[in-house]
Amino acid sequence: MRRGLNLEALQRPFRKSGPAQRCCMAEGCAAAGEYRAPKSRDRLDDYYWFCLDHVRLYNATWDYYKGLGPDAIERELRMDATWRRPSWPLGLGAEIHDPLGLLGGEPRRERQGQDRLLPAASPEAKALAVLNLAVGVSFEEVRSRYKALVKQLHPDANGGDRQAEDRLKVVNQAYGTLKTAYAQLAQAPFAQTGAL
Repeated sequence: MRRGLNLEALQRPFRKSGPAQRCCMAEGCAAAGEYRAPKSRDRLDDYYWFCLDHVRLYNATWDYYKGLGPDAIERELRMDATWRRPSWPLGLGAEIHDPLGLLGGEPRRERQGQDRLLPAASPEAKALAVLNLAVGVSFEEVRSRYKALVKQLHPDANGGDRQAEDRLKVVNQAYGTLKTAYAQLAQAPFAQTGAL
């Protein structure tokens, strides 16, 4: 025997039914309870249901801050001003990144001394090694070191020594590499120092 489906039972949850009528919770009132009012400060999602006249009377006598002292009321008001999210005075507990010194402080120097590390295989690192300089030197220091090496390795100063001449070519290439790197660094946006 084949069983049939009970369509009425299946459709029952989807039928629209009339709104459930609540009665006013005030004593002796038979009117519909269409208006809600919170039961207490600690249970704001739990409601009494009243008719319009009784909800007006309830709201007129209900005090959210009843039982709280002045300090607790002040704390509640301050928390409500920020939608109960944590807040703190501006500038406390957080360091503000101000590389240009626009907020009245000294500009932060992001690339000082050994703070910026060059990869050992980079052309700039090799050029600094040729000139016997460390990372973090300014272009003026590179230029002065280059001039000293040129005077020392110049063919006229060495009587035409071929090794000194080859070393001078390597120094010239290293200086060219560093000159290009410092020029690019100077053109970079927000360049903090003139040091590699």
